Amino acid sequence: MTSQVSPTHDVILYFVALLIPPIPVFLKRGCRADLWINILLWILGWIPGVLHAWWIISKSEGAM
Repeated sequence: MTSQVSPTHDVILYFVALLIPPIPVFLKRGCRADLWINILLWILGWIPGVLHAWWIISKSEGAM
């Protein structure tokens, strides 16, 4: 299985995820379960929210 590197415009989303992780998740996946999971992780701790957001950004094909 080959994995593709995220496009360069996703770099901005990685930086936004450092400040407010739910915003890039919303832009990538919309108002779905991933957004609510990320909000919960962000409330429980900043690092889990950021890691989840980075994972969503890296695994998503494109913006909604």
